[in-house]
Amino acid sequence: MQLFSLAGRRALVTGSSQGIGLALARGLAQAGAAVVLNGRDTAKLADAAAALRAEGHEVAELPFDATDHDAVRAAVDGFESTQGAIDILVNNAGMQHRTPLEDFPAEMFEKLLQTNVASVFHVGQACARHMISRGRGKIINIASVQTALARPGIAPYTTTKGAVGNLTKGMATDWAKHGLQCNAIAPGYFDTPLNAALVNDPAFSAWLEKRTPAGRWGKVEELVGACIFLSSEASSFVNGHILYVDGGITASL
Repeated sequence: MQLFSLAGRRALVTGSSQGIGLALARGLAQAGAAVVLNGRDTAKLADAAAALRAEGHEVAELPFDATDHDAVRAAVDGFESTQGAIDILVNNAGMQHRTPLEDFPAEMFEKLLQTNVASVFHVGQACARHMISRGRGKIINIASVQTALARPGIAPYTTTKGAVGNLTKGMATDWAKHGLQCNAIAPGYFDTPLNAALVNDPAFSAWLEKRTPAGRWGKVEELVGACIFLSSEASSFVNGHILYVDGGITASL
């Protein structure tokens, strides 16, 4: 399975102290990568890193605010100069806010744009500059089922994830010629801390089970295979693609 091996590679995963980010970091480590965890809460980040180290994985911590362009650039450049190359970037940092569109606070709309879209640009650009000089690199952006579909109460979130999908295509268009593969994973509905309110809502869970052909919530571990594929040599000619991992929800009415 050498095509899928990540031995000798290093992966930075933003927003990786919990949920999808931590699951992806663990999966990449199990495939052989050294992983770099990122988040703003240094205590949570340290706990996540300790858990992965206890499993025998090589882990570094790189706390920075992914919405702060200068802080991102300083952190990535500093790491590259002192610790070594970041071969794989998983742009996972994100947030959600649920309010009917007519009542949606303007400040939360701006916060969603910064957290879900600007962070992908900031960290993607900072890492790509080093990847371009090496002639290779993998960037995986975490999009969403809302990249293609909308639901009531989350129009701004849907806006941001649509932007992530098109930013992914833009990255591929600009950077493929430099040897980078830039793709996105679009999760459906997964049982994560971000979705805790929905998971705990029996009416919503019942609706989701009927709406999704697979008939259930996704488990974060079920995103790992897609991430390993897009991080490995197995995807050497896959570029600008949005891979939906959603139990079939975007395939059906």
